[in-house]
Amino acid sequence: MPTLFRLLMTLGIFAGLVYGAMFALVTYVKPKQGEISVRVPVDKLNKPQ
Repeated sequence: MPTLFRLLMTLGIFAGLVYGAMFALVTYVKPKQGEISVRVPVDKLNKPQ
């Protein structure tokens, strides 16, 4: 039984670290916002079918 308990504790600690890393990323990393413009060639718009 101690081996099962050790496995569950290890998995729990690992899950806590992953959850903490995700929380830190959400809290501290802010996305950059801005306009994006892309030129589309005319030949791609008027393709004959």
